[in-house]
Amino acid sequence: MVESKIYIGLNDLSTNTQLFENEKYIRVLRNVCYSYKVPFSFQVQEGGYIYESGEYARENSLVLTLIDVNKTVVKDIAKDLCAFFHQESVLVTESHLQAHFVRETLECGGEETL
Repeated sequence: MVESKIYIGLNDLSTNTQLFENEKYIRVLRNVCYSYKVPFSFQVQEGGYIYESGEYARENSLVLTLIDVNKTVVKDIAKDLCAFFHQESVLVTESHLQAHFVRETLECGGEETL
């Protein structure tokens, strides 16, 4: 399996500031993933970025994690998020991992109480 991560800064390219609350960006991210029909997880983190101009900015970022999603789809999602969030670029990483699903159910019998 391949784990892909897309790192998206939240500072606007033109103003170097975050224009909206985190939740608004998260809603966009969720809608993009839903439209591509991909399972995902994400986290919010703080970081820094050095623009091509050499200017440094501290900013909040979203890290989108996609597992076993087609590489072309990952790239399309990254392009969409880059455009929607008005970024200079977004970072995409890939890691090969060993993973498996675990399934279990709790069996409750008749009249027993906990």
